[in-house]
Amino acid sequence: MTLIKSISGIRGTIGGNVGENLTPIDAVKFASAYGTWLKKEYNKSKLTVVIGRDARISGAMIQSLVVNTLVGLGIDVIDLDLSTTPTVEVAVPLENADGGIILTASHNPKQWNALKLLNHKGEFLNGADGAQILEIAESDDFDFADVDDLGTVTPNDTYITKHIEEVLNLPLVDVDAIKKANFKVVVDGVNSTGGIAIPQLLRALNVDVVELYCEPNGHFPHNPEPLKEHLTDISELVVKEKADFGIVVDPDVDRLAFICDDGEMFGEEYTLVACADYVLGKVKGNTVSNLSSSRALRDVTEKHGGTYQASAVGEVNVVIKMKETNAVIGGEGNGGIIYPDSHYGRDSLVGVALFLTHLAEKGMTVRELRDSYPSYFMSKNKIQLTPELDVDGILKAMEAKYKSEDVTTIDGVKIDFAENWVHLRKSNTEPIIRIYTEAKSQQEADDLAQRIIKEIEAIANL
Repeated sequence: MTLIKSISGIRGTIGGNVGENLTPIDAVKFASAYGTWLKKEYNKSKLTVVIGRDARISGAMIQSLVVNTLVGLGIDVIDLDLSTTPTVEVAVPLENADGGIILTASHNPKQWNALKLLNHKGEFLNGADGAQILEIAESDDFDFADVDDLGTVTPNDTYITKHIEEVLNLPLVDVDAIKKANFKVVVDGVNSTGGIAIPQLLRALNVDVVELYCEPNGHFPHNPEPLKEHLTDISELVVKEKADFGIVVDPDVDRLAFICDDGEMFGEEYTLVACADYVLGKVKGNTVSNLSSSRALRDVTEKHGGTYQASAVGEVNVVIKMKETNAVIGGEGNGGIIYPDSHYGRDSLVGVALFLTHLAEKGMTVRELRDSYPSYFMSKNKIQLTPELDVDGILKAMEAKYKSEDVTTIDGVKIDFAENWVHLRKSNTEPIIRIYTEAKSQQEADDLAQRIIKEIEAIANL
């Protein structure tokens, strides 16, 4: 059982002991810290916060605790109830709110939940703001409102529809072209809010929808991380239904994966590649993804005459780099699409609409589209850490060993070789070193990973 406090929020497993898990006490304490930070940050007589949640089983309980804690601080709440992460991000500026909280543990299993914190722009907090909230939480420095100054709660269940309308109005989403294509698509909503939002978006685009696990009851039918080994049911159903492709989202709908018409994975890394290929074909510009994302995005960006840059891992870091470079699209290789013409947050609804337009214009199958991109293969491994391991020393030794190569150290150590790369970084959420490699074949990626693991073990005397 675990409780993880970080600059981006607090997450943990439900039940257990206070301070060790995400108990009701911890949820109230952290919501209090966020509300207190907002009051200090904006120094306004009245504050408003938008709250939405995914469909996990503990959601209603955590929602009630968080909403009423903010009310107790004198903060007004706009309660979206069942929603998606990008929908809450869109709602915050539309409501002129001062912040937002998304109650979701993203791709984590059902026993997890979390509070993800947004600023007044509907974007994740930066490191300095997150650190302040953690300090407030540790000090119990809360000042609750008098009875005449309590906040109010305004329910609003219209925002998924508003979000869909916003997506359909994006200039690069060709609604007519998609409608004429008469697509048939299978959707796996992992029994969370993607099962509400994605079918609704597709039906607005005249897509024939086959729903799989789209009942938002929080009982995830498989591991909710959209990886190949978890997606056998939809892969089989796409072929059985003779569908054009399949769509898979995680519980809070900020990660997007596609299944090809032959039942094979399009590749989560290639969600961003395909959407970027479409956008860059219409608008010249730059792209950004994180250091652990596929080199294919760089290749596609340069094909269109743009410049690719990599950020440290983490959505807030990608957004900062996108703003610095005026990127027209960016995101993370885990299927996260960030399209600034909509908003600066990973958004599966935007990704689906851009992908459908791209497919309608290309007039090819999803398998043919995937085969048109540079083919890279990844290997994702990890080394378990023990307290006596000097992780920083290991990373510095690897940096020195490969100093003649193209080495980046903004987030762990990334070594770019001519034909492949390796990224080594200490996880923010688990006691492990992550080892990501990419090459032109799976065997090469796996071999490179094993070679690097052996070198690390030799340095650490494991």
